This record gives sequence, structure tokens and C-alpha cells, in this order.
Amino acid sequence: MNFEEHAAKPLLARAGIAVPPARLATSPEEAEAAAREIGASVVKAQVPTGKRGKAGGIRLAADPAEARAHAGAILGMEIGGHVVERVLVEAQVPIARELYAAVLNDPGSRGPMLLFSTLGGMDVEEAAERDPHAMRRHEISIIDGLQRADAEAIAAAAGEEIAGRIADALMALYQAYRELDAELVEINPLVVTQDGRVVALDCKLVVDDAAGPRQPGLLEQGTPDRLTGLEARAQAAGLKYIELGGSVGILANGAGLTMTTMDAVSHLGGEPANFLEVGGEAYTKAQTALEILLDNPNIRSLVVNFCGAFARTDVMADGVVKAWKALDPAIPVFFTIHGTGEDEAVALVRRELGFEPFDRMDDAVAAAVQAARNAA
Repeated sequence: MNFEEHAAKPLLARAGIAVPPARLATSPEEAEAAAREIGASVVKAQVPTGKRGKAGGIRLAADPAEARAHAGAILGMEIGGHVVERVLVEAQVPIARELYAAVLNDPGSRGPMLLFSTLGGMDVEEAAERDPHAMRRHEISIIDGLQRADAEAIAAAAGEEIAGRIADALMALYQAYRELDAELVEINPLVVTQDGRVVALDCKLVVDDAAGPRQPGLLEQGTPDRLTGLEARAQAAGLKYIELGGSVGILANGAGLTMTTMDAVSHLGGEPANFLEVGGEAYTKAQTALEILLDNPNIRSLVVNFCGAFARTDVMADGVVKAWKALDPAIPVFFTIHGTGEDEAVALVRRELGFEPFDRMDDAVAAAVQAARNAA
């Protein structure tokens, strides 16, 4: 779950990181009233995407009238595919330096990673590419957490006079990451003000969707991912579906098997068109799942991959076979079935549809990739 800046910053403040005074506004009039209370301000588009400044979604306002004008220009803009419906009116801060700090899930180390750079700002990614040493990285033990000595060693890059306060902010950032069940907490820029304070001027927060039971009320503050039409249909039907840009459709049982099948498609030179699992009771929704897949105009072939232990593959196959016969699609399909009930499932597919399931997943995937190429 992504959190817009106005929702993320109070969570930083709760962890002990300073943020400027701010008010949320949904109209130019509200922005004007907020600036009258705050003073010289920054009017900032609130959308769950980056590069707002480059898109014209962040503007300085010297007085309430200017804040009103800026809000009028920003509201209704489209930034990164999102229409701006609200702005954050935030007090201007006298900036001396811009830094960058983040804690995120790192697949490489299988744990948290602390990132810190003295080159903060909108172009931090480009700066890191130009100078790889500009971004300092520290793997954090998931057991021991971020140690003060390590935070101080990282913060030393900012200079002795401010390193202690930067280390405080890094420790608080990691605390927020842990307490919020976050996948990413990023501050860019983390600024040093002219009077020596350390203040977060922006925050990107992504929280693990599965953390809902541990975080009552938190996810309601986030911004749900924007769904495609097919994704919205699948969600309404209780199916886990993600639309991708490839041409090889995938229907499998269980998230792990579905992702494995996606990896196999990529490894064998194809591009997966979707993530869609029909595990558990979802086999009863096979026709809906198949309809959603077939309504994706990019799909040129389909892999059906079932592997069952407690779940019976013949029961899952029965749902797909009935759906296939009802819809009668022309798309080439390639089955691979293993596990409990596989003999019955293979016989069912062979008898009812006339298709011969593959013994090996890779062979089924390779055939689907080639079929997609032939149909392109």
C-alpha cells in the first residue's frame, strides 16, 4: 500500500523525525486559508508517484493569494497517470543542504537495507548513477536492527558538525520502518536547515498489504494501487490477478507456482501477460478467470499449470475444462499437471478437450512461448 506525502509525514513525526507544519487542501480557497495560517509555503500535489516537481506539481507561494493560484493550477493536473485531487500546503524551510535517506526491503541480503546520500533532491537516482560511491548502503540485521554505531558511521559522510543529528534521524527512520511493517520508507530530501535542524521535506512510504491485522486503521490511510479494468473485475470476483505487458497468459494454482511459471516464461524468452492464481476455492471461478484472461487483447497463448498436494488437480482441472468448453476460445493452450489426482486430471483434459498435457513445465512453457511468437 502506497502512502501519499500528507499521510506519510505524520508517521515520520510520530517516530521522532521533524516535518514542517502543513495542511491538506482540496480547493484553491482551502489552500489560501492554509497559507494564511502557515505563511510562506510550498503547494504540493498529492499523488502516489514521484517527479512531482518536474511535472509542475510543486510550487513556492510567497503569500496566500499565490498559494490559491498555485492550487488552482495544480488541482486537476495529471501526474504519472494520477489526477491531482488535493494539495499539501506546507511551510517553507530555509534549506542549507539536501540529503537522501531510506530503509527498504533488500532482496539481495534478504533483510532491511539503509541507503544514505549527501546528494539529495529530485535527481538523486541520476546522481547515484554518475557517482556510485555517492549512495552509501548498509545491510541491517533483521535480528539486531540498526545499531547506533552503524548509523553514526553512515552519517559521518554529512560532516562532523551534523553527523549526530543525522544519525538520530536514521535511527528514527529505521524505527518507523519496523513499527509500520514498511517495505520502503524514503525521505528525499532530508534537509539540513540554515539553523542546523534536520527536517524531512518529503516522504515515500510503502507498507506491506499483509500487515493489516497488525496495523489496525493504518492501511485505510494509504492510497490503493490503481487497477486496470481487468484487475478491477478480478478483484470484484475475489481473484488475485495482475495485468502485465506480455503475450503469454498464465493460469496456475498458488502464488508461488504462478510466479515460478512467470519466471519460466521469461527465462525461455517470452513475456508473461499476467499473474493469475486459481488455488484453493478459486477453481470454482475458473470461467470468470478464463474470461478475464481472454479479454486481454495482448494474450497469444496460455499456460495452465497445476500442482497439487492437499488440493486435488483433477478438481481444479474439471473447473478449467468446463470453462473452456463453455467459452470455446481459439487461443492455443498448454497444460502441465502434477500432484494429487494428476492421472485423473490428465485423462480429463485429454478426453474432454483433446489436449495432451506436458510432463515437464518447461516444455509446456516453451511451447506457449513459441505459439505466442508465431501468432504475433
